[in-house]
Amino acid sequence: MRILILGGTTQASDLASALATRADVEPLLSLAGRTQNPAPAPIPCRVGGFGGVEGLATFLRDHQFDALIDATHPFAAQISANARAASAASSVPLLVFSRPAWAPNEGDDWSEVGGVAEAVAALGAKPRRVFLTHGRLQLAAFAAAPQHFYLVRAIDRPEELRLLPHHKFISARGPFTLEGERDIMRAERIEFLVSKNSGGGATAAKLVAARELKIPVVLIARPQAEGAEEAARLADVLDWIEAHRPAP
Repeated sequence: MRILILGGTTQASDLASALATRADVEPLLSLAGRTQNPAPAPIPCRVGGFGGVEGLATFLRDHQFDALIDATHPFAAQISANARAASAASSVPLLVFSRPAWAPNEGDDWSEVGGVAEAVAALGAKPRRVFLTHGRLQLAAFAAAPQHFYLVRAIDRPEELRLLPHHKFISARGPFTLEGERDIMRAERIEFLVSKNSGGGATAAKLVAARELKIPVVLIARPQAEGAEEAARLADVLDWIEAHRPAP
């Protein structure tokens, strides 16, 4: 059974590891190429785009894939939309493997916003020390509020950092510990945390640290995905693969 996994997340890595030693499947992990130094993969891997919906559909047909699993980031709206359209065009079944969104707990001070521009506005006019953990994309939007100090954490150094007059960059890849997140926020005197509602456990410690330190969180809501079957647990993904195994 040939399976194409659109990856770049912890979920994709977990699935790749689960399939790596199986002789009954031929998985291929596809990465968009936005990260300069991706984590090593235990299965064959390709890097780069497909050329839109038509390119992905052609790739699925030409390489005779039996299943497509979208395990990209919950905010990778374009590739997810392409995956849905390519699945329909090629008749290759699609499953979206995505972790559940975070939900607030008692003591959280969260403001959920619809996008990055709203996140910038939610910081207010008074100069603040802001911890940006929403990734390196759309960083330029915060140049509209140059009065703030921004602590920026991403895997690769963003070119847009030059647009922020007051900033400090941390290159790091999750998972992150509660102790480490607490120490960073205290050392940098953080007053606001900005994050996408990505869900999952690899980066959730920052939310616990913010709760403990009584730091307000501006949380960017994830885009709505429609028209695809979804699973949140690896076991459910493996069951779906078995159910979609082609007949001998």
